[in-house]
Amino acid sequence: MKGVATVAAILAAAGAGLWAGQTGLLRLPLDSPSAVRNIPAPGGRGRVIYYQDPDGRPFYALTPKTTDSGRPYVAVHASEDVSFDAPKTAPAAPSADAAPGERKILYYRNPMGLPDISPVPKKDSMGMDYIPVYEGEVEDGTSVRISPGKIQRTGVKTETVGKRPMTRDIRVPGIVELDERRISVVAPRFDGYIEKVGPVTTGTHVKQGQPLMTAFGQELLNQSARLLVEQDLGSSSDELPRSLRGQPSRVSGIVGARRRLRNLGAPEAFIDEVKRTRRVPDAIAWPAPLSGVVLERNAVDGQAFKAGDVLFRIADHSVVWVMAQVAEGDLGTIEPGQAVKVTTRAHPGRVFTGKVAVVYPHLMKETRTARVRIELPNPNLALLPDMYTDVDIVTGSGDAVVAVPRSAIIDSGERQIVILDRGEGRFEPREVKLGRTGDNYVEALTGIQDGDRVVTEGNFLIDAESNLQAALKGMTPKETKPVPSKEASQ
Repeated sequence: MKGVATVAAILAAAGAGLWAGQTGLLRLPLDSPSAVRNIPAPGGRGRVIYYQDPDGRPFYALTPKTTDSGRPYVAVHASEDVSFDAPKTAPAAPSADAAPGERKILYYRNPMGLPDISPVPKKDSMGMDYIPVYEGEVEDGTSVRISPGKIQRTGVKTETVGKRPMTRDIRVPGIVELDERRISVVAPRFDGYIEKVGPVTTGTHVKQGQPLMTAFGQELLNQSARLLVEQDLGSSSDELPRSLRGQPSRVSGIVGARRRLRNLGAPEAFIDEVKRTRRVPDAIAWPAPLSGVVLERNAVDGQAFKAGDVLFRIADHSVVWVMAQVAEGDLGTIEPGQAVKVTTRAHPGRVFTGKVAVVYPHLMKETRTARVRIELPNPNLALLPDMYTDVDIVTGSGDAVVAVPRSAIIDSGERQIVILDRGEGRFEPREVKLGRTGDNYVEALTGIQDGDRVVTEGNFLIDAESNLQAALKGMTPKETKPVPSKEASQ
């Protein structure tokens, strides 16, 4: 604040000296024809450091303000600081009666974009000058011409339309689940007792065929003994002893023992061992039906069980499912077989690849999403059940189509518009019909062609400009009268 006060004091002193010299109180070389009031010329460089009275009087302000008559103070930039040199006179705006080769002012339009025009220069209610509209800036109803300076100030950028494949990555959350086809249970089909449980606990990884327990079952032993009798008598009537031929009632209890053992769930290895050794063991070693992780163990030493009791539950984790929740609007782009990438927080930087297996045919009404099942291999058992994942589904096809950047589209709800760059400051709004949507591009079915240039930044300003000029054109008489000069209007 102390520095600002010092600058203000210096400026005030300098301005007072200028005003004194200009009003005759102080005779300096400033009275020479080349000396003019020190009003900064437009187009200064650097930041605005203060504001000066528009008539050159020694009145200054650190913030924008107006005189008692409503005229705004002039901004003084860093390059226009106090100077006793005569500033360069700004070129006067071309008048309606401009000489040949100079642009002609047709009218002045409201600076805020309101449909209000004036044949003479004026200010709006906020003190802003109306903007002159020159001859040549008003085009026909299909295009608009904008000066290069305005294009640069508004930051207009364009891009050439081309053909490209329309692909889009759908990123959704997912949860790891077990493949329900890879879950198995150990549930004997006979009553019995458990003699001994192997070194298997919940969470233990077992291999297919590994003994889980040894169990005793009387029915299993009875059928094993019958198997030996069947083996002795032969499996067909021709192999039966002559005394038993023609007596099916006596043979029915012997033939079919192997099938009964299979119905009781006896392993093939057990049946083959009985036939090979011709000995019925007291207990059977029950093997694991598949390789996997023990999810549940309900067996203890000496326990009795009934037929159908689940003693072990085992799951194969080598392949798992990821259930992804996909929004309703994206379901039309997802099909079985599409490639999927899955990442997890537990393994940052590691990507698991799989494919879409099933798109479930119903929505969850609470979230308006559908479940999509993804199958993917699970090496080293890195993916665990109920683990959260990030799913990236690659949709679309590799066929190249005419596509426009998404930022180039002006969507009014009823129609979609793009702004075509015709060159030399001419722009033309064009209605388009859109198709599939990609990551950053949208397929254009009609309206534009390969090679057209469209506006990607600043298109809303150009659209507003074209709408404004169309409105002003409707308000402007066909024969525009010459605009009187400012002096004549005064």
